[in-house]
Amino acid sequence: MTIQSIKETLEIRQIGIYLGTIVMAVVIGLLVPGVAAVEAGINPALAFMLFATFLQVPLTDLGKAVTRVRFMAALLTGNFIVIPVLLAALLWLLPAEPMVRLGVLLVLLAPCIDYVVTFSHLGRADAHLLLAATPVLLLLQLLLLPAYLAAFLGPGAAGIIEAGPFIHAFVWLIAVPFVLAGLVQAWAARRRVGERVSQVLGLLPVPATALVLLVVIVSVVPQLGQAANAALSVVPVYIAFAFLAPLVGWLVARFFKLDGPTGRAVAFSTATRNSLVILPLAFAVPGAIPVLPAVIVTQTLVELVSEMLYIRLIAKLGRSRPAEAS
Repeated sequence: MTIQSIKETLEIRQIGIYLGTIVMAVVIGLLVPGVAAVEAGINPALAFMLFATFLQVPLTDLGKAVTRVRFMAALLTGNFIVIPVLLAALLWLLPAEPMVRLGVLLVLLAPCIDYVVTFSHLGRADAHLLLAATPVLLLLQLLLLPAYLAAFLGPGAAGIIEAGPFIHAFVWLIAVPFVLAGLVQAWAARRRVGERVSQVLGLLPVPATALVLLVVIVSVVPQLGQAANAALSVVPVYIAFAFLAPLVGWLVARFFKLDGPTGRAVAFSTATRNSLVILPLAFAVPGAIPVLPAVIVTQTLVELVSEMLYIRLIAKLGRSRPAEAS
C-alpha cells in the first residue's frame, strides 16, 4: 500500500477507530488500579496530535488568515456573545449547587484552543483559520472568563482564574507544535528527504487523535465515580449544548456570509470547549475535588463523542452553496 492509500484508509475508518478507542479507554479506566496516573501524558499527547495536524495545514498562509475580518468577527461573536446567551438559557436545567454550576460555566464559556483544530480539519473546515485565531481566543477567554463568572455566579467566582495554565497551554500545545510543524514544512519544501518525511508524518493525525482520546479518558474516568450524582446531573445540559452550539455557530457564520469551510470552522469552534486547559484551574479551587473536576471531565466525554458526529455532519454544511469571500 502507498502512503496516500494508508492515509485514506485511516480517514475513512476514523469513526470506528475513535469509538473503539473510547470504549477501550473506559474499560481500562474502570478496571485498572492507579491508571489515573497517566494524566501526566495528556499534554504531551495533545502536543503530538496538534503537531500532526499543523503539518497538514499550509502554515505560510496564516499571516493572511488573521486579516479575514468577517471570519474573526463571526468567531468572536459566536464564542463570546451568542454562546454566553445560550448558556444563560440553559442555566435553569442545572441543579442549584454552586460548585456544579461553576464547573459547567467554567468549561462551556471557554472556546477550545487545541484539538478543535484537529477535529475541524477532519470535518472539512478551514482549520488554518482556527489555528491563526487561537492566540486571540486564548487571550479573550482569559480576560472575559472572570467577568462572565461574576455575571452568572456573583463577584466571588471570578477570583479563581489564573493566567498560568492558559499561558502554559498556549506555549506547549500551540506554539511549540506550530514551530516544529513549520520547520518540517520548510524542510520538505527544500529537500527530497524532508518531503518524504513529511508524507510519512501525514499518516499521524488519526492515530494521534486516538492516542489523545485514550489518555484523556483513561485518566479521567476513575474520578467520575467519586461524584457520580453531580456528573450525571449536568449531562442533559452538555447534550443540549452539543446539539445547539454548532447550529448557533453555523447561523452566526451565515449571518456574516462566510463560505462553507470557513462557516464550518466557526461551527466547530462554538461547539468545542477548552476542558483540557480549564481542568488545572478546577483542581486549584478550594474544596472543588471531586465535584468540579468530575463536572468538567463529564463534558469532555460528551464532547468527544459529539465530535465523532461533527466530523461527519458539520462537514456537509454549506456544500451546496457557492463560495463567498470571508
